[in-house]
Amino acid sequence: MLPLEAIELDAFRRRHEHDTFWCGLLLGGCGVQLTTKLYTDRVCHFAHHPDPDGLPHVCGRRARDVSSADHLYLKAAALAWLAGRGERARFAFTQSDGLPVGSLLDIAFERGGRALRVHLDPAITPVWGDEVVEPVLGMSVPVDDDTLIRRWYVHRVRFDSRAQAARSASARRPSPGPRNGSGWTTAR
Repeated sequence: MLPLEAIELDAFRRRHEHDTFWCGLLLGGCGVQLTTKLYTDRVCHFAHHPDPDGLPHVCGRRARDVSSADHLYLKAAALAWLAGRGERARFAFTQSDGLPVGSLLDIAFERGGRALRVHLDPAITPVWGDEVVEPVLGMSVPVDDDTLIRRWYVHRVRFDSRAQAARSASARRPSPGPRNGSGWTTAR
C-alpha cells in the first residue's frame, strides 16, 4: 500500500525502485503504468503519467477512495483465513450491469458445494431464499426488518482502514429495534 505521508513515500520509492505500478483493471481502471506523486500539503498518491502530448491521461476509473479496493482486501483476507483452515475456494468478481467492479464478490467453497455472495454495493438487492448461496452484506447494504425477523441474522463485513483488516460479523436481531445481540469478530 502506498504511504500517505511524504516522508514515508521516499522510503517506499527506495524500497520499490525496480518495481512498476499499474492502474488496476479490477479497480475499474485503464491498465496503464502509474507513477507516485509526492505532496507535503496533501495526501501522496499514485497518478497516471501524462499522455505523450502533455495532456492529462483520461482514465475511466470512477471510484478513487480507499474503499474502492475493499473487494481486493476482502479477497485477500478470505484467502488467508481459508488457507489457515486448510480450505480452498474459487473467487469471482461478478459484474452487474453498469455497476463498478467489486460490487459483488462470489466465493465458492471447494468442499460442500456452498458459496457466499458478498454485496459491497447497496444497488444490488441480495437474494435471501437460495439454499446454496448465502448473502454477506457490506456495511452500506441495507437489510429490511422483515428479512431480519424471518432469518434472525445476517452476515456482514466491514473494513477497518486503521488496521487495514477486513472484519466479519454476524448480526442477530430477533425483532425490529436496536441491534440487540450484534457482534463483530476479526477474520483471522
